[in-house]
Amino acid sequence: MALPAPSAVAELFKPITWFPPMWAFGCGAVASGVALSERWALVLLGLLLAGPMVCATSQAVNDWFDRHVDAINEPQRPIPSGRMPGRWGLYIATLWTLVSLAVGLALGPWGFAAAALGLALAWAYSAPPLRLKRNGWWGNAACGLCYEGLAWATGAAVMAGGALPDARSLALAALYSLGAHGIMTLNDFKSVEGDRRMGIGSLPVRLGIDAAARVACWTMALPQAGVIALLLWWGAPWHAAGVAALLAVQLVLMRRFVADPLARATWYSALGINFFVAGMLVSAFALRSALAS
Repeated sequence: MALPAPSAVAELFKPITWFPPMWAFGCGAVASGVALSERWALVLLGLLLAGPMVCATSQAVNDWFDRHVDAINEPQRPIPSGRMPGRWGLYIATLWTLVSLAVGLALGPWGFAAAALGLALAWAYSAPPLRLKRNGWWGNAACGLCYEGLAWATGAAVMAGGALPDARSLALAALYSLGAHGIMTLNDFKSVEGDRRMGIGSLPVRLGIDAAARVACWTMALPQAGVIALLLWWGAPWHAAGVAALLAVQLVLMRRFVADPLARATWYSALGINFFVAGMLVSAFALRSALAS
């Protein structure tokens, strides 16, 4: 059997998708209150696990089990285009799962447990019999938890020496996981036709284009409003104002997005999400300051 080209493997892993979990892990590390210089090696290893390991595995798993859908929506991808021949997509996904678990072991019990849960969600999202992505509510919830909440909590736990993260940090992780549900919905607008034909019930398919766009916006905005409320409660008014300003920019962009969701979903993903993730870091520094006082 012919071997896939390194460029095809790199494309299968989609490095551009590694940023969200790596960013969330970093935010969790910041929110722990522990100086990053004290555990810099663990931080680097955690970033490796979150992005090039677990997230890359999830992309490979998804591309293998979505190869028939991609043949309709994105036939240029490595598997449907034939640049990833035979069953190499599945072999790589399986191998990278095992490698990710090995890297997780190096981060201790929390790191291994987080890697195992993240990988389980990755396979459950794409692979039968669960194939959570057939239901946009469950599938996007699994992605949001894995990309944001789990990565954040892992960063906080690793910095705390394996102890349970502060409850306030877990609250922020949970809220940003909910917000990420809306972000995941944005990705579904580009594949509506193939999803309909292959029986995948993404929210744009289930609810219709316009309703799904509104749901995505509310799902992104309301958790951030919750973050603002928590920051005010914790005595961090300036940080709360920063998150509120970032949310205000998103609301302006959302109005333009909902006017034409199919044409502007990618535009909003490229622009609006930056303000969402910036708010994550602001809230992480707010908690860091609270822990230091």
